[in-house]
Amino acid sequence: MTPRGHLSRRHFLAASSGALGANTLRGQEAGDDPAPDGRLAIDGGPKAVRESPPRPRRWGEPERERLEAMLGQDSLFYWKGPQTGLLVERFREACPLEYVMTCSSGTAALHIAVAAAGIAPGDEVITSPVTDIGTVIGVLYQQAVPVFADLGRNTYNLDPEDVARRITPRTRAIIAVHLAGNPCDLDALKALADEHGLALIEDCAQAWGARYRGRPIGTIGHIACFSLQDSKHVTCGDGGVVASNEERYGPRLQRFGDKGFDRLGSSGLFESFATNYRMSEPQAAVASAQLTRLEGIAARRARLGDLLTEGIAGLPGIEPHAVRADDRCTYWFSMFRLRPGAMRCDRAEFVRALVAEGVPATAGYIPLPLYGNPVFREHGFFAGRWPVKELGLTTMDYEAVSCPEAEAILESGVRVAIHEGMDEAYIRGVAAAVRKVASHYSA
Repeated sequence: MTPRGHLSRRHFLAASSGALGANTLRGQEAGDDPAPDGRLAIDGGPKAVRESPPRPRRWGEPERERLEAMLGQDSLFYWKGPQTGLLVERFREACPLEYVMTCSSGTAALHIAVAAAGIAPGDEVITSPVTDIGTVIGVLYQQAVPVFADLGRNTYNLDPEDVARRITPRTRAIIAVHLAGNPCDLDALKALADEHGLALIEDCAQAWGARYRGRPIGTIGHIACFSLQDSKHVTCGDGGVVASNEERYGPRLQRFGDKGFDRLGSSGLFESFATNYRMSEPQAAVASAQLTRLEGIAARRARLGDLLTEGIAGLPGIEPHAVRADDRCTYWFSMFRLRPGAMRCDRAEFVRALVAEGVPATAGYIPLPLYGNPVFREHGFFAGRWPVKELGLTTMDYEAVSCPEAEAILESGVRVAIHEGMDEAYIRGVAAAVRKVASHYSA
């Protein structure tokens, strides 16, 4: 696994050093390394990052134009709505899939995908334990069983070898979560899915604009799910998209997002059962405008995240975010790990020192792997009960589940915010801050 980068660490440091005094960011020297006295900002020394970048302007005239067009419509319903039609058209430009259903959230997209894949009570779906709970809500509502597999040490994505170990005769699907916009090893996961007759569902909620070996994320698996929630690369406040090229699953997506109603059919009868996950035209108007910004956002985040990795590569005790050289990660965030025993401080102290230097850093990602949460350990999904376990359809005991690498990632990870409002000089300053703190605490 080779971290992506255009510069070696030696060349990066040389370039940063040569830029001192020439490249400034609001009065700060870009890529500046520790002051001669070596004092951390937390101990009274000068900050490595002296000012925060401006927040990106997320909407404006493109969104206003679509909303004004929407206000002239007779209906705001999604079916054959002009805003929904434009959203689907622009989505296909970014992710060329034939069957596309807009919906109310990324969680809804995943539930639609699981339902369209025919997941039934007692079926098992393998996925990541380090993800938003929305990844598995649809699995549980279909009365199926989430099975958690361990992760790659620095990719933070599913380890295909551990996925293979957890496949049983009851396994019906794999949900590959592209955490933080870093593509999973999709060829390996797709090979497992094909070998065992499983559906491969891509959770692309954090991965808008990402590419796997040059291909748009979402186009390798059988079904792709995207989120338009407010914190994502592109947004309409809340919303989602689920799409597929598969004849087995694609025609089902609309029905499972629209109460089981087939709007292309003529009988008017309900032949399947589903909930209402429809997106409205106002949401689609904003989302369609947002997609005109996607490539710029994705490319900028990819460059900034890769630049941060280059700037901290090779530091003793630091393990950067690992991205394959032929992939594009779009960095919903960047995360590096502290190697146990390599620092004369714990992670909490390291993060406090980074924050004092002006770095937007936090400890870890989520508090625990999903299986460590009370609702899983108590199997209390439905009014404190879990019918499939009570009926003997599964023997799953989440109190006994362990994914050692996932747990270690959450215990040792340091998350750094990345967004398109930042520039390269700022990121060089962030990298300099990490170098400064790591140098101070290096054992």
